[in-house]
Amino acid sequence: MINEFIANWLNLIITTFFFVVLYLVVKILMSRQSKGKTDFSIIKSITLFTIALIGIVAIVLAIPMSSDTKGQITSLIGIVLSAVFALSSATFIGNGLAGIMMRAINNFKPGDFISVGDHFGRISERGLFHTEIQTENRDLTTLPNLFLATNPVKVTRASGSFVSSEVSLGYDVSRITVESKLLEAAKSAGLTDPFVHITGLGDFSVVYKVHGLLSDVRTLLTAKSKLNAMVLDHLHNAGIEIMSPTFVGQRQVNEIEFIPQKARHTELKQLEKDVKASRKAEELIFDKAEEAESIERRKENVENIDKKIAVLQTEIQECETDEGKERLKEKIANLKLVKDKIQTKIVEKAEEISQKE
Repeated sequence: MINEFIANWLNLIITTFFFVVLYLVVKILMSRQSKGKTDFSIIKSITLFTIALIGIVAIVLAIPMSSDTKGQITSLIGIVLSAVFALSSATFIGNGLAGIMMRAINNFKPGDFISVGDHFGRISERGLFHTEIQTENRDLTTLPNLFLATNPVKVTRASGSFVSSEVSLGYDVSRITVESKLLEAAKSAGLTDPFVHITGLGDFSVVYKVHGLLSDVRTLLTAKSKLNAMVLDHLHNAGIEIMSPTFVGQRQVNEIEFIPQKARHTELKQLEKDVKASRKAEELIFDKAEEAESIERRKENVENIDKKIAVLQTEIQECETDEGKERLKEKIANLKLVKDKIQTKIVEKAEEISQKE
């Protein structure tokens, strides 16, 4: 009787010890592998949850009690788990499938500007169940992948995007003069292929919209601000007043013109410094998105190296001379060294990002 009692409790202790050690070992090993990898972190969480769940059931079954009691406890655990999965599976599975779908479509990547609903920013992280964007306030916003899959997503193309500025002017100003000055403003803002649209004819003013192509979309916020500034400067320098749609064109006795005086040389110098500072500020605003984009570029480099290695391996098989084969093998070895260095940089950068959060 005593031996049976000791054997039962010894079985419980061994079972508990085994699953506790297994849980801790798996957690340590997977923590080393999941640094900076969002999807791997999810796999780690699911794996640890599965081990813990199996461990709890095994410990319950190892407890020295009657079979009926064990059956009731395991049934209760099953009911609770069924209820949890039933309530959460729709959203959980929906986000996972949406993440897989967006990976297949691949219409945006880390570093891209996106706009969805009321949210605008640069992608700083892509996971299986969520996408993180960094807003113009440097804040991080997490969006469920299901939300992105069920709402229109506007992606700013990395190859370039048109920046625009809208202004209201009076009917007494020549359209030809206005369009020429707006085109000059767009060119002064560093934009290419500018054009002007007349978007509205109001009761008291005409609405003009100037567009220009921005090649480096990473400076999108600065480019919009600079375009607005150049529109102001070129119109004022031409003696043209800018009016809002509710600005009634009536002159008082003094006939005052609402055009500021030209800036002095020292003020222009200070303006140039402010523009440079705003560009640095934009880099600071989207710092995590910039780092995520650099990691994505390195991953693309690794993929390109793999393709080159595959081509060289094919050439080795087709090569008939030993000298040619050795030369090709040397190229492959060099490419593998470069690949290892890039992969090391990717891991270091990912760990650096995770440490900052």
